Amino acid sequence: MSNQSLVPKSKQELAKFKNEVASAMNVPFSDYNGNLTSKQCGSVGGEMVIRIVEQHEKGL
Repeated sequence: MSNQSLVPKSKQELAKFKNEVASAMNVPFSDYNGNLTSKQCGSVGGEMVIRIVEQHEKGL
C-alpha cells in the first residue's frame, strides 16, 4: 500500500485544525510535543472528535 495521501491537502488542514483546538484549550502544541502529558494530547484529540461529530450532525 502506498503512503501517498488520497487528499494531500487534508493532512495540512487536519494539522491546522489540531493547532486551533490546542490553542483554544491552552495546550502548547508545537513541532515537538514530547514535553506534553498524555492527558494534554488526548484531550486535544478528544475535543477534535467532538467538534467533527458536531459538524457532521449539523450537516445531516
